[in-house]
Amino acid sequence: MHDIWNPWHGCKKCSEGCQNCYMYFLDEQRGKSGADVYRTKAGFRYPLSRDRQGRYKIKSGEQLRVCMTSDFFLPEADAWREEAWDIIRQRPDVVFFLLTKRPERVRGCLPADWGDGWENVFFNVSCENQRRADERIPLLLELPFKHKGIMCAPLIGEISIRQYLPSGQLEQVLCDGENYAGARPCHYEWVKRLRDECAAYGVTFVFCGTGRRFVKDGRLYRIESSELQSQQAYKSGLSYQGKPIHFKLTNLLGMPVSEERRYKPTFGEKCQTCGMKPICNGCTRCGKCQT
Repeated sequence: MHDIWNPWHGCKKCSEGCQNCYMYFLDEQRGKSGADVYRTKAGFRYPLSRDRQGRYKIKSGEQLRVCMTSDFFLPEADAWREEAWDIIRQRPDVVFFLLTKRPERVRGCLPADWGDGWENVFFNVSCENQRRADERIPLLLELPFKHKGIMCAPLIGEISIRQYLPSGQLEQVLCDGENYAGARPCHYEWVKRLRDECAAYGVTFVFCGTGRRFVKDGRLYRIESSELQSQQAYKSGLSYQGKPIHFKLTNLLGMPVSEERRYKPTFGEKCQTCGMKPICNGCTRCGKCQT
């Protein structure tokens, strides 16, 4: 996908949400072990790649999700992280979405020139249940980042974040069910509670997908298709657009990148009913909508 940057691949399971990790499942299908952590070759410098005209392939204003097959703050990646930070430093015009299950390691892994945070980094912690929310969100709130959010995916238990919302630091909450082998049920009531708490404080909430097992009104729905999962999430009407998130992006000279010069995503027909649309970089024009 054009909105994902994986400078390294592989991870170590560390909490309940890791039990049925999609990356482990997909690696096993290829005869690999998801626990093997390695630096990617062609993908490491992806944000700096250029087309034949010398223009960046990743446009100003785009958002890149980082380490979606690993964890940016994984101990095994300590040797490569400084170079990854340098790449992020060279693209102050691009938003980098960082997600971790290891917020306790973050402060010791920040670059020397971090200060109170970089405007182009959107830092998120993963919270799959109440235990992990109460463990990770307080650490998130103490860390020096300009933009903060949480991802409740896979949502495998009811969560309340009401006590953390008055801080005003949380800008976005993402939610999704679980997929692949052993998927545990996600309940409509859990999603609704998170949505209502976010709406009360004007925080954007995005219900990305139901997962393979979704429970509503006491009935278990088996939804095998990821496309149908995202469509059902959209149809639920649970996503909520809160206060706008303003990223003060600049070029390397520190000059602001105006809204007019920022990337504008385009969306195809199928995109209109996708739960991921509010946080998506747009259609890749792969042609699937025409097949």
